[in-house]
Amino acid sequence: MLRTEKVLQLRGQQGRAVRVVREHYLRPDVPCRSALCRSAQCRAACARDGKLLSDDVTHYVVPDCKVVQEYLEILEFPELKGIIFMQTACQAVQHQKGRRQYNKLRNLLKDPRHDCTVFANEFQQHCYLPREKGESMEKWQTRNIYNAAAWYHNHCLGQMPVVMVTEDEDAIRRYGNETEGVFVISFKNYLDNFWPDLKAAHELFDSIVQARRERESESQENHGKEYPEHLPVEVLEAGIKSGRYLQGALNVNKHRAQLEAFVRLQGFSSKDTELQSDILIYGTKARNRAIHGDVVVVELLPVHEWKGRTVALCENETEDKAPADTTGDPMPTGKVVGIMQKNWRDYVVTFPSKEESQSQGRNAQKVLVTPWDYRIPKIRISTQQAEALQMSEMPVSSPKNPWKVSPEEVKKRLDLRDTHLIFSIDPKGCEDVDDALSVRTLPNGNLELGVHIADVTHFVAANSYTDVEARARATTYYLADRRYDMLPSVLSADLCSLLSGVDRYAVSVLWELEKESFETLRVQYSKTLIRSAYKLEYETAQGLLDGDTSVVGDILELQGLDEGARQKKLAELVWAISKLTDIARHVRAKRDRCGALELEGIEIRVQLDDKRNIHDLIPKQPLEVHETVAECMILANHWVAKRISEDFPHQALLRQHPPPRQEFFTELRECASAKGFSIDTRSNKALAESLDRANDPSDPIVNKLLRSMATHAMSNALYFSTGSCPEEQFHHYGLALEKYTHFTSPIRRYADIVVHRLLMAATLRGTPGDVKDNIISNKDLEELCRHINNRNRAAQRAQKQSTELFQCMYFRDRSAESDERCVADGVIYSIRTNGVLVFVPRYGIKGAAYMKNKEGLVISCQGAGSCQWKPGSLHRSQHKITSTTTTGDSMTLSLFDHITVRILVQSSRCHAETIKLEIIRNAPHHTVDTEAAQRSLHVVKSDLVKEVSQSAEEAQRAQDRARGEVMDEESREFCQTKGPSLYQLLEEIRELALLDVTEDVRT
Repeated sequence: MLRTEKVLQLRGQQGRAVRVVREHYLRPDVPCRSALCRSAQCRAACARDGKLLSDDVTHYVVPDCKVVQEYLEILEFPELKGIIFMQTACQAVQHQKGRRQYNKLRNLLKDPRHDCTVFANEFQQHCYLPREKGESMEKWQTRNIYNAAAWYHNHCLGQMPVVMVTEDEDAIRRYGNETEGVFVISFKNYLDNFWPDLKAAHELFDSIVQARRERESESQENHGKEYPEHLPVEVLEAGIKSGRYLQGALNVNKHRAQLEAFVRLQGFSSKDTELQSDILIYGTKARNRAIHGDVVVVELLPVHEWKGRTVALCENETEDKAPADTTGDPMPTGKVVGIMQKNWRDYVVTFPSKEESQSQGRNAQKVLVTPWDYRIPKIRISTQQAEALQMSEMPVSSPKNPWKVSPEEVKKRLDLRDTHLIFSIDPKGCEDVDDALSVRTLPNGNLELGVHIADVTHFVAANSYTDVEARARATTYYLADRRYDMLPSVLSADLCSLLSGVDRYAVSVLWELEKESFETLRVQYSKTLIRSAYKLEYETAQGLLDGDTSVVGDILELQGLDEGARQKKLAELVWAISKLTDIARHVRAKRDRCGALELEGIEIRVQLDDKRNIHDLIPKQPLEVHETVAECMILANHWVAKRISEDFPHQALLRQHPPPRQEFFTELRECASAKGFSIDTRSNKALAESLDRANDPSDPIVNKLLRSMATHAMSNALYFSTGSCPEEQFHHYGLALEKYTHFTSPIRRYADIVVHRLLMAATLRGTPGDVKDNIISNKDLEELCRHINNRNRAAQRAQKQSTELFQCMYFRDRSAESDERCVADGVIYSIRTNGVLVFVPRYGIKGAAYMKNKEGLVISCQGAGSCQWKPGSLHRSQHKITSTTTTGDSMTLSLFDHITVRILVQSSRCHAETIKLEIIRNAPHHTVDTEAAQRSLHVVKSDLVKEVSQSAEEAQRAQDRARGEVMDEESREFCQTKGPSLYQLLEEIRELALLDVTEDVRT
């Protein structure tokens, strides 16, 4: 390995030149990733990296930096093969085009359908050329890429011509005839000579060139600036260099988007600037058409115009009214005078229907482009690639020609259609049924539990068009009134959905359980063929479990049968649901003993009428059958995680839930202490037991809110590759399991598809059609996990915002003064300086209720009467807030107090509507719905699960007593004490030494 230095001439954000010297290491064994390579050392490195360039092309093509930046869309055409992206060009895209374009290039390189690769030319000993003194960056990049192209041709022993494409005319003249077998031509000549029949590429090239000319012409007309009100680019650059202007990334405060934005001056040292904080951009006028993420140029305002940040609860003030509660010290404040780099938003492309395409003609298709940012208008563009994006991999299924199982596939699978009673339990209206359950008694008297999951991977081959699209989406987006599927509907709602009465492919996990203790004796993983007998809803299954015969009419599969057959099938179904519930109780009890947490979330179902209008907002009611299905799914995920991590210890996809940071539990402990409860957060088991004890018999909503706070304090569970972290970090904190993954929902989660492929590779190893080749490396899996985690967070945000939108729509058209549905009971769960945060159980709403308005008046409520605004002041303490009027009247609100609130919708000209709460009475609001909800909350955890846990503990104590009787004989013979061993006593003393006694003193 050769060590050298790489000198970079950079420019700071104030325009100052910075010379950076970095160590640069060169080595001869950088993989070329070509199938033509004959070097033993290089081939070994190539074998580790996987994807290789094909050797059946007529030439290799090397684009320079400018071509990669400007014509990446053309290089994505699948017809263009043998493309070598040099590291120099890739870095230029990253630094000059931004993260979005760079990620697009990376996805192209990872796509196995495209014959292209990246070559790390700047680390190859014979390719890297240092930058010469006075040489421009563009000239050095071109020279470096050409030198690498020439090396590549010689490295392959001249077996393949190499064509370098560039827009630099000087480079064409200089290098065109320098090396035999290496050709340097313009990109247009390359398309004309090598791809004359690729009309779509030529049209796209012409459109890119035309758009570039229009931008240049418009820039000249505006003197180099994008908007007329912005300063010209040369003025901005001069101002940055002189120090008059500052440059940074604009960050808009999403909670106060009309008023507050900040410019982050990243990369500054204390010598560069005297500023000790970010620059505040107050108001949309000062933002000057810049949006979040733009790299902007800012001019500081005079010091006497500087403003401070807001720290209290805020309403949507206008720019004319300053915030009521700001920090004492003003911070640097400025205005945007120009934009150096735009933060371009994502676009959604909607393709026309088949009939529209035919009517428009193949060469004149229009595509509707809808930006994610609603402020940008929709546009239509021409494209020649619409047909290429139409998926043709899906099987055909229609009422006239329904899909049928393949006889060849039946021979490869375990047929459970005639031997197992299989049924699904899902929410009402569910179409994507990806899991089903079964339980039966085996000939030896033991039980067999089965979890059957849709075999999505049978229809979605690795690296197919469907797979690539599913991987990009990563998850199904569930909104309040609709869903956006990860997979095409022919799969998600039909062929992969385990509907009743039809044959479906599945992947099944079957456990043999001991008939009384339900301990696992044997587990089997198989590709199966199933036929679900019933598609049940949760409410129906719960009714059967409770012995409610009125729900039998909701079971469509039992209709049309004679009474005898119906009663027989009903008895079989009731036995199966009851036995599943017994098994789930014992599985849950076992996890509870290990410290599993029962957390609380807010889930609201939007009930629509026949005209798709919002009829009601219904909170999800907890049912024991929810826990039954969930425990079976958790059990399957756990066992699959153990199997794939054993077979693939360095490239299995698991899901980890790290322990939360202790400081995140501060609010939970403080709120619990207001009710006299002590929350121990040192471990998941201690936290679970503390939450079980923190139960107010007179007000069950207290425990619900405490569990919600505990949920909020948790860190997010994440997907990860087992090769990226040590095994002691695999643990799932919330579920109290050593290993966990997602296997049970491949229709709506791409992570489950990856896990299915891993499981099949582990269980079908060595059989014909081995799928081990589909297993991806640890590095690629780690990157895939990051992508899926990001998409999951986006889906959660979308679901939350959708729920908030429909909550606003529900109350928007109702009169807050007269409609009784706008008045509800609320519970205070947090105290702030100018109000309280309130939870409304009836609608699952959390929001702020102000006790001091913009005019400085405070709220006053006398007894259970109505509230009024009067002059006065507020005093806040840890667990309560007191409003005192100038006349001496006072009102105190404490944590977990029940108050009556009015729900209103606050509109904004520029932002989404939000829910606003007003305190109208210092007393609870009682309705029939409130009392029913209170009764349903009295069951914090299933009493049956607690009984199972207690019986298991008693059985353990009985075993300990039995062992003690045997030990008595040994104690008499060897004179051993009957109490705990010395080791146990020392361990107890050590545990006592670790207790935080100061915490007990504070509470």
